[in-house]
Amino acid sequence: MAQAVGDIVNGTYDGSQISARDATQRLRQYADIISPWAETVATRMLNGVAHQEEKQWRTLSRDISAGLHHQMQHTAIGQVARSIIEQNIQWMKSIPLHAADRIADIQSQAIEAMSRGERPTAFMDAILRTGEVAKSRARLIARTEIARATQALTQARATAMGSEGYIWRTAHDPDVRHSHAHMEGKFVRWGNPPTLDGMTGHAGTLPNCRCYCDVVIPEN
Repeated sequence: MAQAVGDIVNGTYDGSQISARDATQRLRQYADIISPWAETVATRMLNGVAHQEEKQWRTLSRDISAGLHHQMQHTAIGQVARSIIEQNIQWMKSIPLHAADRIADIQSQAIEAMSRGERPTAFMDAILRTGEVAKSRARLIARTEIARATQALTQARATAMGSEGYIWRTAHDPDVRHSHAHMEGKFVRWGNPPTLDGMTGHAGTLPNCRCYCDVVIPEN
């Protein structure tokens, strides 16, 4: 998708205001066109996450794992899964929309610069780098959303089993952030995610976080 964004920009934009508007319009149309593709990719991603997460639950209890497929199809957990798919579709569609907004903003800055007698070359280069920006945004969305999907399914399944929270676990290596290392071994309630470095979220859901939820299941 990021390559397509770059192709639209590079194949349309020639430095003129008209071409900038054309590129912006094409990107917004592209966001609508990719909806079926986005749903397919989002569903495939969730299925992969659900499969890996199910394997982790099997290590906890054979009795728990026996009902996982039924839960995905017939309980509130399936609703969580559908919500994840819909959210990811919107994230994917946001990539060309974000690129369109970026072009419009840069072009406005270029017009102001030219009115002051400045050279527009830097602005043209910035617009033509939109494809690279889109690729970087796509990578960030992929990493973050896979982590969030994993956590959401874990939480849904855990609460269905009566779990009130989990133990925060880190990767136990030198790259763990100080604020995350401080959370190691602490009990976190599902309804009260901590705020670390100005961001609120459960283990594994914060940007570039490799921590995970060690679910606490009631003994009964």
